[in-house]
Amino acid sequence: MKAIAGISIRVFAIAAVLFCRFDNAYSQKRNNIWCFGDSAGIDFGNLSNPSSFQSGMDARGSCSSIADKNGSLQFYSSTSYKPLWSTGVIKLGAVYNSYHQLMQNGDTLIGRGWYNEIVIIPNPADSNLYYVFTAGVTSIYGLYYSVVDLSLGGGLGAVVQKNVQLQSFPIVDCLAAIKHGNGRDWWLIFRKSNVPTGGANNDYYEYLITPSGIINFNSQSIGTPNSTNLANICFNKEGNMFVFTNYQGMIEKYDFDRCTGIISNAINILPERIIGGSYINYLGSAISPDGDVLYVSYNNDSSVILQYDLTAANIAATEDTIWKQTSPINAAGYMRLAPDNKIYLSCAYVPLTAPMYPYADSLYNVYNMNLSVINQPDSPGAACNFQPYSFYLGGKRTYWGLPNNPDYDMPRDSGSICDTIQWTGVENLQATHTGELFVSYVSAWQKLFVNGQQLKGSTYTLTVIDVTGRLIFKEKGRLRPPYFTKDLDCNGFSSGMYIINLTTDKEIQSKKFIKN
Repeated sequence: MKAIAGISIRVFAIAAVLFCRFDNAYSQKRNNIWCFGDSAGIDFGNLSNPSSFQSGMDARGSCSSIADKNGSLQFYSSTSYKPLWSTGVIKLGAVYNSYHQLMQNGDTLIGRGWYNEIVIIPNPADSNLYYVFTAGVTSIYGLYYSVVDLSLGGGLGAVVQKNVQLQSFPIVDCLAAIKHGNGRDWWLIFRKSNVPTGGANNDYYEYLITPSGIINFNSQSIGTPNSTNLANICFNKEGNMFVFTNYQGMIEKYDFDRCTGIISNAINILPERIIGGSYINYLGSAISPDGDVLYVSYNNDSSVILQYDLTAANIAATEDTIWKQTSPINAAGYMRLAPDNKIYLSCAYVPLTAPMYPYADSLYNVYNMNLSVINQPDSPGAACNFQPYSFYLGGKRTYWGLPNNPDYDMPRDSGSICDTIQWTGVENLQATHTGELFVSYVSAWQKLFVNGQQLKGSTYTLTVIDVTGRLIFKEKGRLRPPYFTKDLDCNGFSSGMYIINLTTDKEIQSKKFIKN
């Protein structure tokens, strides 16, 4: 276990017994707004009659959104930022404000247009601050985070740190977040990928997000090795169990301890396998509200939804096909359990002579203008009442992706060993640190992301110096402490090592980077 951003492990012990205040209404309706696909959106404010609306994004896959305690949209994020995709730059994400506009400094987040690359996690220390975690699955590898401050931009927010790197190895497209058992902190969970080098591993990684920051908490080798970078992690509503599915046909069930972060009791339901000369291509998965039924979507020769009884001694033997469609091809996308306790399935339309993304401006049909719905997901077989293409998106379109939102409403694990925090309201618990500087260089973009945190002062000077001492870049400006963020174009820099200096009227921070 090691600390991130200068946070000692001692802080975690303090946080475990810290008494703070928590507004019980804080996490009542925070998953009520979904933004996804080609400007699609759903408002679950009326659970008996959710309504569609127009969002500001156009993305085929990864997205995440968060509302306030009353269910009003705060902001959302996605990869496949279309204005740049259309110019050939596809490895980008974006953050949008509640007016569905690009947030201040909200462009060029790490992301490639997969499906579970992004997750938003509230900062437990400050109700205005949010982490946007992103995964580098292909081309640009690693785990990154950016910080959104909603107190800026006239209340619309601004990205105050961008693409701070936590890990550099390839990551499976399966970022997932779950509330800690204390009801305040968060676990971020993902798997390491062996793509593109080949092979397989069974390595899980966890970060713990507390009022004192982000802690590189734990890694575990457990269960069956995974050999693909396209997968999905879905938790049950209690957060004490999750299922991992991957594109090669594996389904594996695990127990999870929300207090300790320990993953245990791996049960391999189905292994990776080839059928009819190709992998089975499992894509999305979701667990019923009662935790007893698993749904899995896949596309092979047909688009299919399968159902499994997770309470059975032989789970694989309970497989039941509740939907199968041969045309159009590859229609079955991702599925998510919604606030109304129904499971929604995205239904992309994949043209035979054109790529799935982006759709042609004229390509509107019943397949991409609706979501499919499992209305009674606790019920077995046909009683689950699956209705294909039954939720109209108000003229907007969907791709495979749906919001990768954690359960913001999940309560603390009452009576558990970590149920030690008194909750009455939210207060700023941000620990006092000395200033820190982070730099992340992305060679594919020829761009350097410079981020400072816990900074003091009112002005700054940013300089870049090469190994001969020659000044390459200099910029002065006003500092908005405690953060600093800058996207620096390195196209004109020669290959080699450089020194980055961030000088404020209170301190100096320095880092090195190598341009290749």
